[in-house]
Amino acid sequence: MRLHRLDMTAFGPFGATQSVDFDALSLAGLFLLHGPTGAGKTSVLDAVCYALYGSVPGARQTGQGMTLRSDHAAPGTRTEVALELSVSGRRLEITRQPPWERPKKRGSGTTLDKAQSWLREYDAQTATWKDLSRSHQEIGEEITQLLGMSREQFCQVVLLPQGDFARFLRA
Repeated sequence: MRLHRLDMTAFGPFGATQSVDFDALSLAGLFLLHGPTGAGKTSVLDAVCYALYGSVPGARQTGQGMTLRSDHAAPGTRTEVALELSVSGRRLEITRQPPWERPKKRGSGTTLDKAQSWLREYDAQTATWKDLSRSHQEIGEEITQLLGMSREQFCQVVLLPQGDFARFLRA
């Protein structure tokens, strides 16, 4: 699996859209996520996991939708994560939006919008993106099959959730 681009909007500490261009970063070889506490390092990894599997690792997975949303986002900005990656010779884009409570279009108050997901594949012959699925379950199954690991396995092998490091050292 190779990550190409990650876009996060109203996700974690990021109130506006933040993008990570992994292709540009990897031109230098190895790169490091570095910064002070609260800068958003873990949120970048959470966003990758959320895009792939529809949930975040470890203890942060409780209360999903609303807890993923940035406290710094404008009320009308929908939380969204989009990840472009290559796996098994295929270039894919996964976009996920957790449920969110948005301002009503008319009157006062809010309304709850359901979570949404999209899986698209790039067709190099036509230079276009083709929709593959909008089903949370189908996307999850496709990603699990392509990566050869479940969300739990991915989090244990690729990500080491905060708080689990001490347990890892004792194992």
